[in-house]
Amino acid sequence: MTADSPALGPADDEQERTNARIAGAGGLLALGNVSSRIIGLARETVITYLFGATNAVDALQVAIIVPRAIYDLLIGGHVNGAIVPVLSDVVARRGKDDLWRSVSALASLIVAALAVLVLLIELFAPQIVPLVAAGAAPETQTLAVDLLRITAPSLLALSLFALFSGALFALRAFTLPAFAGVVFNGCIVLLTLLMAPHLGIVAVALGWLAGSLAQMLLQLPGLSLRSLRPSLRWRQPALRRIGLLYIPVMLSLVLDTLVIRPFSYNLASYAGAGSISIMNWATTLIQFPQGLVATAISAAVLPTLARQALDRAAARAFVDTLGLGLRLTLALILPAAFGLFALATPIIALLFENGAFLAADTQATSTALRWYLLGLPFAALDLLLVYAFYARKDTVTPALVGIVSLALYVGAALLLFEPMGLYSLMLADSLKHVAHAIICAALLWRRLGGFGGQRLLATGGKALLASLVMAAAAWVSLPALQSWIGAETALHEALLVMVASLGYGGIFWLVARWLGLGELAWLWSLLRQRLGRGG
Repeated sequence: MTADSPALGPADDEQERTNARIAGAGGLLALGNVSSRIIGLARETVITYLFGATNAVDALQVAIIVPRAIYDLLIGGHVNGAIVPVLSDVVARRGKDDLWRSVSALASLIVAALAVLVLLIELFAPQIVPLVAAGAAPETQTLAVDLLRITAPSLLALSLFALFSGALFALRAFTLPAFAGVVFNGCIVLLTLLMAPHLGIVAVALGWLAGSLAQMLLQLPGLSLRSLRPSLRWRQPALRRIGLLYIPVMLSLVLDTLVIRPFSYNLASYAGAGSISIMNWATTLIQFPQGLVATAISAAVLPTLARQALDRAAARAFVDTLGLGLRLTLALILPAAFGLFALATPIIALLFENGAFLAADTQATSTALRWYLLGLPFAALDLLLVYAFYARKDTVTPALVGIVSLALYVGAALLLFEPMGLYSLMLADSLKHVAHAIICAALLWRRLGGFGGQRLLATGGKALLASLVMAAAAWVSLPALQSWIGAETALHEALLVMVASLGYGGIFWLVARWLGLGELAWLWSLLRQRLGRGG
């Protein structure tokens, strides 16, 4: 297989160029995501070193989850469900001038509405915190109130960032949004290190606020600032379409934000001190492969899918683009999931086990992570399937499927909480992703009349087999490798993780090449071509 004729399904020359463009955008977004996740892990390492799995960190998590949850509810769900598809349509049909008029109106609406909401959060913080962490100790809730009043204004900055980055995605300009997370997490790390000796956990909350503002400002160079101005023209067709598309998304997000997240945090708070923090640390680690693979590929594919969905004659191109995304996701997420499962304990020990973070916390976090990993491949595929619905201007179907999967999550968590404790939440989350992915795949298959001979089973089977061989090698050899390298210092732990990652990753690569996993060879060939042109 060559880069000129990748075994990626039938495609004409235009589709070949589309595939290469998507791969390039996905690579850029993956680089941004992995950089952001690395600094994000540094952020968590700093927090765990300074504060450990304590009530202070639980209070911080509550103060972060409130503005973040409201952002996800009011704005975050707009980005891929409505903003990117609609603005992509605006650019394709009416040009950039209409795009900037729509963005100006949306930005003005966001500022007007959320400024009032931030003020309400500041006033009613003591009443909001118990809704999220009813089982927390009184002193934890009191601290969470103080921290929430610091983090609340980040809601406005996060929302403007989402709008500006969505506009850049619609223009298929990915660089500034890709590296926003680097700036965000970098601010948190810097301010925490500088100010924690004087302000304690308050320094992290201040870093969160500064980071949200910095990543929003980072998007401005990519925008047409001369064309952006305050606007009260909120009856524009683009805004109405975004609102109509978002109504179904918002209904499912209401359940997730106002019911499921408080439910999860409350249930975790009854599992003992530090449980909320353990859940969040495991979530942070699971987001690393999710961001590197699923989020990067899905974000790169969405603008192209949205434009192809406008033209009925491009139905085959739509399927080919979707098929490319699904195959690349399968080829990359399966080894990532199996590798992280095998190396969970040494990775967590390297990142977190120092200072106030103890060996028992490492074991608890690695167990939580492994339960989450059961659903990771399904979550990765599901994200792309949901984006395919969004590109076709259908937000109702994913929302309805989401309601079913959330009901399954609540039922499974309650049923399993007594025998499994905190880990019931992770297993329930995995079951939720499995159900959502299977249902969405079946519905999309039916609407598209199949996936057009994209050889998804062949790709998935080869990637799974290579991942199983890699995992078996890790299971047999990792104890001996740990004994040989040792874990006396952080340097030993880093060496262990590096040697194991390279060694087991090499095993996967060799087996995948032997099985003929064409997607990896195509990506490698494309990378060599780009590097060759760069040289």
